[in-house]
Amino acid sequence: MLHRIITLVLIALLSQVFNAGARAQTSGDTGATEQVKSKVARIGVGEKARATVRLKDGTKHKGYIAQARETDFILRDRKTDAPMNIAYADVAKVESNGGHSTARNIALGIGIGIGAFFVTVAILVAGID
Repeated sequence: MLHRIITLVLIALLSQVFNAGARAQTSGDTGATEQVKSKVARIGVGEKARATVRLKDGTKHKGYIAQARETDFILRDRKTDAPMNIAYADVAKVESNGGHSTARNIALGIGIGIGAFFVTVAILVAGID
């Protein structure tokens, strides 16, 4: 009799351990989905809400977020403007493409530096006369 009770207790404990592992894995997926959802909300909706979306199957899609819903969002392709329905759970990574390129920022800095140089030279020449 004691042997059966110990066996039942061990079975109950093992089932609790396996259930806790499954629940932790599910909540981790939900957390990742919530992160993707908040990132999409931060990027926004419209033609200026450009993004690069990497899916869990390894594919990469570029375009803009046309519509964001509760369980998925619509990404319109950058070149063809074709809509693609993407579930938040299928997304591995979302990157925003709304910022300025590095080359543009460097060119802007060089232009400002050259302008400052010419203003300084003009002030020195005006001071000599």
